[in-house]
Amino acid sequence: MDRPQQFDRTRRGFLGTGVAVGSAALAGCLDGTGDDSGEGDSYTVSMAPMGDVEFDSVPENAFVTFTQYADMAVALGHGDAVQTLFAPEMSGTTMNKFYDRLEGVSEFEWDGLENPLDGGVTKEQLYNAESDVHFLDPSYVLTTQPDWSEGDIDEIAETVGPWIGSYHSGVHSEPAEAYADSYEYYTLWELFEKVAAVFQEAERYEALNEVYEETRSHIESNLPPESERPTVARVTLGDGVFYTYHLNTPGFWQAETRPLGAHDALEDVDWPDDDWGNIGYETMLEADPDVILHIWGITSQYAIDDIRERLASHPAGSDLTAVENDRVVASGMRYQGPIMNLFQLEMTAKQLYPEQFGEWPGYEDGESYPEIPEDERLFDRERVAEIVTDGA
Repeated sequence: MDRPQQFDRTRRGFLGTGVAVGSAALAGCLDGTGDDSGEGDSYTVSMAPMGDVEFDSVPENAFVTFTQYADMAVALGHGDAVQTLFAPEMSGTTMNKFYDRLEGVSEFEWDGLENPLDGGVTKEQLYNAESDVHFLDPSYVLTTQPDWSEGDIDEIAETVGPWIGSYHSGVHSEPAEAYADSYEYYTLWELFEKVAAVFQEAERYEALNEVYEETRSHIESNLPPESERPTVARVTLGDGVFYTYHLNTPGFWQAETRPLGAHDALEDVDWPDDDWGNIGYETMLEADPDVILHIWGITSQYAIDDIRERLASHPAGSDLTAVENDRVVASGMRYQGPIMNLFQLEMTAKQLYPEQFGEWPGYEDGESYPEIPEDERLFDRERVAEIVTDGA
């Protein structure tokens, strides 16, 4: 799209027709200081593949899909704007497990939010929501939702509200053909910068990004030599199979593992999907990782004690080195925003490198992120809380 997408509440009177679609499986520079004309308070956010997206005011409500955007909204002081959320109970309760450790940061109100991907994204749904902005990559819509066209994407942008999102940056997967020449891949914190521009919260972004850079730099500068780093498998245990994910490949869905530089025990295991695959116990035994990071392990979908018991009671699983050495640990959510990323970086650093970053106290099913003594924390909780609650 070459022309700016104009956010304008006055054009919401157009009534769209719903299109039935399928459901999705669970699987830069900061612009925005005003437009060129200088008229009013309008501003433009530039982001691929949408191009120049124009806003006439800061959005008051937002159509949110994956959890990273909800976490970004909370981090920027706009959590109340979130109207929808993928798997709201799982996502919301997981977000709150981290927020519980930030004094003054309110719990995220997830109860009553609609799951926008339950039954698929429809035009009727978007017209009914009347959102000021849709934090959803239009390329995701074209590649996963049947019956959508570029014309439909433009229609929603022009008559309801613009799109802001970069789904394929998660694992650097291929975008829809319509955006093949204009697509760009963003890191998690670059994407956060764009969302901050939408909400006109540059100072909050910059302050949180400074905390992140200090945390990441501290971790990377204290890693042991590569020869002393563990082999790690990042998996979710299914019924007789392991759903597998890489550690160090590009994309923001590896934002809490890639900076840690551990050896991916499944690096040489290929799967057809860009995102994930699955393997059996035999392949897992061949890889035999030192540590198993059970992704989604801190969510309400899984109980890490049950996972350990299932592995230990399986004839092959019981022979895994990680099981024998009690190094099967609850990992976080890949759909992580900036606050979640800070906690998950700390968590994973302690799980993989206890000698360098302090022992991981363990996670108790259903509880908040564990309390860690102040002198063993890898980032300043009070500083983050002040940014979220009071601004920079």
